[in-house]
Amino acid sequence: MYCWPRTLLWLLIAGLGILNLLSACGQKGPLFLPPADEAEQTEQQNK
Repeated sequence: MYCWPRTLLWLLIAGLGILNLLSACGQKGPLFLPPADEAEQTEQQNK
C-alpha cells in the first residue's frame, strides 16, 4: 500500500535541505584563524 504522508514528509525534508544549502551560498567571513599575537591583542582590547 502506498503511503502519501511518508512521501510528502520526504519531499519536505529534501526541500528544506536544498533550501538550507542554497541559503548558505554567498556567506563570507574569515576562513582562517588569526595569528596568536593578534588574537591576544583583540582579547585585551575587548576587556
